[in-house]
This record gives sequence, structure tokens and C-alpha cells, in this order.
Amino acid sequence: MRFPRGVLAFALIGSVAVTPAHAAPDPDGVSVRASAPQVRVDQVGYGRSEAKQAYLMVPSAVSGRFTVLDAAGRTALTGQVGKSLGRWSAKFGAVHPIDFSALDRAGTYRVKAGGATSPAFKVGDDLFAPVAANTVEFFQAQRDGADVVPGRLDRKPAHLTDRRATVYETPVFRGEGGDELAAPLKSTGTTADVEGGWFDAGDFVKFTHASAYATASLLIAQRDRENPALAAETRFGLRWLDKVWDADAKVLYAQVGIGTGSAEHGFVGDHDVWRLPEDDDRLSVKPGDEKYFIKNRPVFRANKPGEQISPNLVGRVSASFALAAQVEARRDPKLARDHLEQAASLFALAKTTDVGELVSAFPHAYYPEDSWADDLEFGATQLALAGKALGDSRATGWARAATHWAKVYLASGDADTLNVYNTSALGHYDLVKLLRAGIPGAEVTEAQVVGDLRRQLQTGVDSAARSPFRTAADVAAFDAATRSFGFAATARLFRDLTGDKSFDAFGVRQRNFTLGANAWGTTLVVGVGSKFPQCPHHQAANLSGDPNGGKRVLVGAVINGPNAAALFADLGEMPPGAIACAKPYTKEFDSSASRFVDELTSWPSSEPAIDFTATAAVAFALS
Repeated sequence: MRFPRGVLAFALIGSVAVTPAHAAPDPDGVSVRASAPQVRVDQVGYGRSEAKQAYLMVPSAVSGRFTVLDAAGRTALTGQVGKSLGRWSAKFGAVHPIDFSALDRAGTYRVKAGGATSPAFKVGDDLFAPVAANTVEFFQAQRDGADVVPGRLDRKPAHLTDRRATVYETPVFRGEGGDELAAPLKSTGTTADVEGGWFDAGDFVKFTHASAYATASLLIAQRDRENPALAAETRFGLRWLDKVWDADAKVLYAQVGIGTGSAEHGFVGDHDVWRLPEDDDRLSVKPGDEKYFIKNRPVFRANKPGEQISPNLVGRVSASFALAAQVEARRDPKLARDHLEQAASLFALAKTTDVGELVSAFPHAYYPEDSWADDLEFGATQLALAGKALGDSRATGWARAATHWAKVYLASGDADTLNVYNTSALGHYDLVKLLRAGIPGAEVTEAQVVGDLRRQLQTGVDSAARSPFRTAADVAAFDAATRSFGFAATARLFRDLTGDKSFDAFGVRQRNFTLGANAWGTTLVVGVGSKFPQCPHHQAANLSGDPNGGKRVLVGAVINGPNAAALFADLGEMPPGAIACAKPYTKEFDSSASRFVDELTSWPSSEPAIDFTATAAVAFALS
């Protein structure tokens, strides 16, 4: 069940004050039992030449030495435990860094310090290709429509009724950031074929906003490292984007399905029913039945036919088509040109004046995006690169447009970094390549664009300095995992562009955090590492998988990760029909501000999403 990650999330907290700190201390004077020392590491491992850091969690600061043991138990390296980086919680008053970067011999190791021993991890080259492949498996599990991959969860075709789905007028919701319908859904009298695509998260709603971000990200990963399964997945994503962009009618469809229902208007929504997706097609319903919109899912438009379209959607969908044109330029020039024309026709309809509230989801608070110049820069940049690859005379104009939107973005003061709400790092990276080749009338310089990448990374470094685990993402807020992967990817992009390695160690530490070097000692990727999430808030995984351990798990899914402690105060009851699943994470490793809960009802921690996993796919492809 995908819940909002912005405005509505804060509404759920109510009047509880949440300190937005990385490791907010427990109140002074609280009596707590001391906890056993813990050593946290990246459970996948470390590249031979990259920085290597583990963390020793202890009740109070210590001094002493650490030992790195190889698979045979022999000492491979020893060294001094670093000074405490800060207090995590009342139970863990000190977090000490353990730097073992000198270890460069390939093998399997453990770190021992303070009477604790870490999980096993590897040192070697190309360790992350298998993890990148796992992210593709998650996307296969998220497939909707007829062309499913059975996989570990024995997925079956679903929502074939989407082939002739009724299009409805934009729904109206009550309240600031609310998701309560203020009026019945009103049909436009038209239908659309929107079969296929990926489920957004643990539910079965499909969003163009997140799907385009995911498709573009996977194409960038594919461009850097060819993989047949990845190529098949990007083609699958593109087929759905080709359906939701009706170039003949000049309509972009933004959403399939509606999350919450309405007792007032007599229907339930996707978030109200826990079931397997193929069950929906078996329903026998007629208009007015409460489950009518479960089987006959409504489609909502981003624009009326021929009208201008929200620029954030235009930019990222255009970028997806244009990236596909680049990938296909040598193998299938005709297909590449078709992709290019799709991108060009959509890009021409971007609304760039009196933009108003962006279209991302209905309600908007499910994806509360407010930046769009970054998306147009991203789209125009990819159009220019595709045009150059295909010898299209429009390439120079698109390149010039990319510099214009980059200038607008730089002037906006947007301080966000790579995630579903901000594509500037991806746009900047390729725009620099165009600038180096020369763009007549360019409105920005290479130094300005590279400087903004440096600013994004430095923002992360400054934020990480306040965290005892040196994580830049706020662990008392949504999107900790995806933002961490975003920093890791941006650091590699920056180094590739400039040759400057000054952010390499920072980027590695952000990846380390997502793969086990965190307070809870768990990776945030299902099926990866020695301890990973086993109870994702995901209907298909819960009903078809192994909720109590086994191989039938949602491999490759990136979950949200730790979140504000206040969000876990009232998670609600187990959804009717769900299989109970809760793993024995205790509160021992929580701070007063941040919790991680591996439990089915724990959507603030445990729900996966395609945008989370797409950002990880880019980071792993570059690692």
C-alpha cells in the first residue's frame, strides 16, 4: 500500500515533534540497560581499491585495536579503532569508525573489535554486478498485464481489463494534502489501453511519474553495462510509456487505479483490499458495486487532448524515449528514430509558464514534487544526444534548450539531490558531455554544471558529518535508502566527469549504509546480505512468498529503510487476508528519533518501490 512520502506523511505524525537529526539522542536521565557491542559492515563488501570503513557500536567510548580475519580465521590486518564519531542512542553512546582501507587482497573477511565480530563480507572486484542483477529481478516481479515473469513469486497475468480502461476526469480531493474524494469520479466517455507497466510499490497502482523515472534510470544503467535481462526490462517499461503517451491524441495518461476508496461515494480503492493482483480480473462486478474500481481501474490524464502537459512528466518521459533511442541507435536505427519522435512530440507540449501544481499522482501528496526545470534539462539533454547519434538536425536546438533549463534550474535554488523528485544529477552528467563538444548559444558553462554536482555532493558531506554512521540521508525522514543510493551514484558520476576522487569515500559510505553499515545491521535490499528485510509491505510477496524465511522472497527490492520514530506509534492492524510477518528486530538499535521495523504493517520502513530500486540500479551499475 503506497502511502504519501511528503505532505500526508507529516499529517500522520500530527502534533508530535520529530527532531530532524541523524542520531537524535534519547532524553537525558533515562535509565537504560547497556547493550552488547556491535560491528557493522557493508555485507556485500568493498572494492579492492576503495575506502573501507566499518563501525563499532558500544555503550560508551572505548580505545583499542581491531582485527580483520580472513575466511580461515587468520589475521589479515590490525589497526587502531578510531575516535567516536558521536552518540547514536542511550544504549549506544559511542560509534567508532574502523578504517581498514589498507586491506586490498581479494577474499572473504570479518572484522573483530570490542568483543564483537561482524558478519562476513568480501573484498574484490566487480562485487556489485550480482546485486544489480537482483534489482532487475524486482522489476520483473512488479510487472503487470499479460507479459509477466513468473519468478520466485509465481506471478501470473493480471489486470487484463486495463486494455480497455475508462478514462476519468481529474479527481478532486478534500483538504490540504488530503486523499478523501470530494466528488464522485466522472467518466470522460473515452477508453485507453494501459495494460502492462510496473506496479509502483507494494500495491497495484501504476504512476507515469515513477515509471518514467525508473525507466530512464534503468536505461542509464543499461547504457553503462549491457545486460540481456535489464534490456528486456527497459523494453517492457518503454512499451507502457508508449501506451500512456498517445501522440495522436496528444494526451499523456498519468495514473492507473486509485489508491484510497470512498465510503461516501460507494467504492473501495486499491489500498483497501489485500489480495493477489490476478484476483482482480476474476471479480464479477457492475457499476456501483464497491469493488468496481478494483477490477475496472480508472485512468486519469495529465492533460486534456492537445493541451500543454506538466513539465516534470514531459521531461522524464521524453528522457526515457530519448535514452532508448541512444541505446538502439546502432542496433536498430528505425526503432531508435521511432523512440526519438515519441520524445520530440511530447517535449514540444511541455507547459513552462503558469505551471501551477505539478502532476505527479492523484492526490498530488502521494508524490509531492515541486521541481520541474531539472526534468526538462534531463529530457532536452537526452534528446540532443539521441539526435546526434541519429544525425538529426534538431540536436543543436535541443542541446541549447538543455542549457536553458539548466540555467533555470540553477537559478531556482533547489537543494535536492538524486531521487524520484530530482533528476538534475543525471541531466548534468550528460549535459557536460554536450558542452564539451560545443553548443552554440549555450546559456550555462561546464564549470557551472559541474559546480552544481559538487554542491550536491558537498551538501551530503556536510550532512554526513553530523551522523555517527556518516550517512548523508536523514534517518528520521522518508526516502533514506534511495537518497543514499542517489549520493553513491552522484559521487561516481562526478568522478567520471572530472577525474576528481575527493568524493569517492563519501559515496562508498552511502552505499555501505544501505548494505548493512547502519545501526540495525541490516541491508535495505531484500535478498542481499546476511541480514535483509524479510517482511516487506508488499501484497504479492506476502501472499505468494515465504514470510518466515525461504527462497520465495522479493529479491532486489529496495525498501524505504529507517524512518521517524513517531510514524510507528500506530501502524494499524494486519490487513484482512494478509499473512502475519514480523522479524525479531527489537528496539535495541533504535534511537529516540529513528526506528527500523521489519514487519508487514510497517509501511514507513518496509514498503519497497520502483523508484527506490531504480536509483539503486544506477548506483550498482556504476560501482
